[in-house]
Amino acid sequence: MLYVALIMLVIIALLGISGMQVATMQEKMSSNYVNTNIAFQNAEQVARGAECYLDARVNRTSTACAPASTQIEEICQSSFDATSWAKGMAMNTPATNSISMRSIGKCISGQSSLAMGREAEKGGDPNPVFEITAYATDDTTNPTADSAVDTIFMP
Repeated sequence: MLYVALIMLVIIALLGISGMQVATMQEKMSSNYVNTNIAFQNAEQVARGAECYLDARVNRTSTACAPASTQIEEICQSSFDATSWAKGMAMNTPATNSISMRSIGKCISGQSSLAMGREAEKGGDPNPVFEITAYATDDTTNPTADSAVDTIFMP
């Protein structure tokens, strides 16, 4: 009878240890999910700030948007791949380099000249369309997750 009780005690202890390991793994998974979600929300915030800036610039309105620190690329010939751009970022990328803005209205509407967007038209772009790609991490001091958002914006 003592042997049976001892074997049962060992089995219960093994079940408890495996249960603790499963709980620890689930806690790590939920922490990773939270960090990834925070990184995505930060990238979304950067993209929305750029949209606010571009909207104020195109519509000539004054808003509380901070000026974007990145120039707006207007040359259609340059190929831009958002995935490659985001993969080239590092976790310690400064916030000033975490956004790419391209004016693609002339590139897709057939309004471009042979210079393909190098020369501004006299009346401005009749179809202002922008591609905004933003990159952000979950934390600025010790990042553990990163995210990129690529949007098409028409002010």
